[in-house]
Amino acid sequence: MRKRYILNSPGLLELKKRRRRIFLYKIFISLFLIAVILGSIVFISRDSNLNINKIEINGNKAIETKLIKEIVDKELAGNYFWFFPKTNFLFYPQNIIKTNLENSFKRIKDISVGVKNIKTLEISLTEREALYTWCGNVKEDLISSDKKCYFVDESGYIFDEAPYFSGEVYFKFYGPVDNENYFSKENFKQLVDFKDVLVTMGFKPISLYILNNGDVKIFLSVKNKISKEPYLIFKIDSDFKNVAENLESAISTEPLLSNLKNKYTLLQYIDLRFGNKVYYKFTR
Repeated sequence: MRKRYILNSPGLLELKKRRRRIFLYKIFISLFLIAVILGSIVFISRDSNLNINKIEINGNKAIETKLIKEIVDKELAGNYFWFFPKTNFLFYPQNIIKTNLENSFKRIKDISVGVKNIKTLEISLTEREALYTWCGNVKEDLISSDKKCYFVDESGYIFDEAPYFSGEVYFKFYGPVDNENYFSKENFKQLVDFKDVLVTMGFKPISLYILNNGDVKIFLSVKNKISKEPYLIFKIDSDFKNVAENLESAISTEPLLSNLKNKYTLLQYIDLRFGNKVYYKFTR
């Protein structure tokens, strides 16, 4: 009884009330200070001197500046958690802007996004150079038709849709793609290098076609458009250096040397699939 009396004594109860008031007061002060700090941060974050109000874009040639700005403006609009502006130079969505631009414009090769002088967002980019075109994985008899084509850069990466070109403006690739690339970078470089070697030999290659069995045909330009385009055929897994050497040896030897000079428009094909044995055929 005495112990219960002590626990419920007026003095002890008053002490408990006082401690509770102090505890609640501390909570109130803490919440007030947090609110003041957050309010100050929000107020400061909205200061016009700390927010981006200008966008500079450098390096774009084919991509319209207007289209880039539209994407950037969309990402900078609004606030984080209803209070903090996305235009603040400390909080702006740098990685999101970069990723969205890369996904929206496949022509972009490299891009950097950063703040200059706090109030200016600077976007610098390098565009892929269109060196070739890829015109789909089509049947061989359709390679000369007006198919939709896409630009290809030096690594074999396929990006923007190409407009229609009359004539032999870009070298064309036909065949399957692997994750937006025409073959691996190594294979693509070998094919391009071989194509360039053909040019040094006096040929004018205009397109390359991959057959289902792994053979490759490189079609050659002819002045007489009535004639069917002649082609060179070889295996995709060939040693291209040896193939080039065999071809050069063959075209430097009679009778092929004279035949190419005198009746090139009658050439049907040159077959390079059988080692140092080179086969060819002319229309009679």
